[in-house]
Amino acid sequence: MKVAITASDGFVAPYIIDALGDSAVVIPDEVLADNVSLDVLLTPCNALIHINSRPVDTSVARDDRESKLIMREAARPVLDAVNRHGELHMIILGTLRVHPHWSPGDDYYGPESSLSPRDTAAEGQLWLEENALERAEADRPVSVIRASNVQGVPISGPPGNGILHKWADESQIGWINVPGTGEDLKDLVHVEDLVRVVLSVLDNPPPTRESFAVGSGKGITMNELANIYNQKTGASVELNQSSEGEVWGIVDAWFLEHRCGFRPSISLEEMIEEALAASGY
Repeated sequence: MKVAITASDGFVAPYIIDALGDSAVVIPDEVLADNVSLDVLLTPCNALIHINSRPVDTSVARDDRESKLIMREAARPVLDAVNRHGELHMIILGTLRVHPHWSPGDDYYGPESSLSPRDTAAEGQLWLEENALERAEADRPVSVIRASNVQGVPISGPPGNGILHKWADESQIGWINVPGTGEDLKDLVHVEDLVRVVLSVLDNPPPTRESFAVGSGKGITMNELANIYNQKTGASVELNQSSEGEVWGIVDAWFLEHRCGFRPSISLEEMIEEALAASGY
């Protein structure tokens, strides 16, 4: 099975490409504007993974007014190409946007969740998701996967991705900046576990369409997490920093286990040690 990868980023996509090996067909961004070249690359493919987390132009911020337009225009040729090909499983991999009124106890990350975009780029993500799901058919199924707080070191090496790596770097200067009051919960998942879910979905496409979130199914408060860093590095804890754009809450682990047979293989403790090691501790 050949699998196309479009709008690849510098963090998650290399892990997917590495896991797929010779089965991966990377579609360069410039090819999306050339239908003939795009169709040639897609011809041997059974599936297409589109990284749908931010504008292709990384100089455009997520909350920039242009970001939605850029993401929408970059996604159009992908949608059109999927329509031109008969049996092609489309997997849309993006970040999880959390409604600001979510609170512990709400069943918000399950498969029936209705998510509210937190910034302009998230509106671009949602535009593609909704259009793809509307076009889904039995021979052209669509899977929308939204990732929660993905951590890890890029294959090309540090700097790492996620708050664990951010705090490991900040610890070097003696303090860590904690978003919010410290009472909010985060569900942290390693990039390798996210890729395991993607591979599982590739092997077992949905009958027509699906959308769900990926996380560890476990939450930790920012206070608890900050105390771990304080104990390991001696860094001071600075509370009440900006929480704009942060992803809070716990993913529905029951659904993930039943859909993908998924349980995290990399623990929070291992993710913290990886982050500290990448920063030189």
